[in-house]
Amino acid sequence: MTIAGGPHPGGTGAAWADRYAAEDPVLVAARSRATALGGAAPVEPAVGATLAVLAAGAGARAVVSVGSGGGVAGLWLLRGMRPDGVLTVLDTDPAALRAARQALADAGVPAGRTRLIFGTPAEVLPRLSPGAYDLVACAGPPTEYAAHLAALVGLVRPGGTLTWHGLLAGDRIGDRAARDADTVAWRELARSVREDEELTSAVLPIGAGLLVATRGPGQVSR
Repeated sequence: MTIAGGPHPGGTGAAWADRYAAEDPVLVAARSRATALGGAAPVEPAVGATLAVLAAGAGARAVVSVGSGGGVAGLWLLRGMRPDGVLTVLDTDPAALRAARQALADAGVPAGRTRLIFGTPAEVLPRLSPGAYDLVACAGPPTEYAAHLAALVGLVRPGGTLTWHGLLAGDRIGDRAARDADTVAWRELARSVREDEELTSAVLPIGAGLLVATRGPGQVSR
């Protein structure tokens, strides 16, 4: 098994965590394509492995990935999902979606196990079935989906989990002087998640940061 190499901004411990999360050649190629596209960085290996663990722990059959990341997150999610599970991927970047489609094809993922949808969260989320998903994983700029927290939470079943990748990138979220649009959106999203009585949440300091929240049991869809 091989992994993406190079120094890790999070230090030796974070680099070791990425090495521990071994990536096969298909994932390494997908990561290379996604990085070459620019835009939102794909999830780091340690974050991808965490997504796989969350999917496996939930026995996930239905998962949504908001932001394709060139297919890197999707391949990790599929590692943890049940063999009959279906992954829905939505993205506003057609090039990223094409890269994700290539990654899934290279991995031999059957076409019936994935749905790739072009569109914004505002356009696509209302078309998805509320309360029908075990896991919703968000990546990409928070400005694209921070305003849709209620819709995202509404997608997951009671006991289901949501994740958001990237809130610790550049250590800006804790810098009071940082006022760029993404950092402001991350602060507002993190505060809203923490204050939502339906959700139990934590921030995992892996990769560029992973905000994780589980919807309380017995909650009905919004």
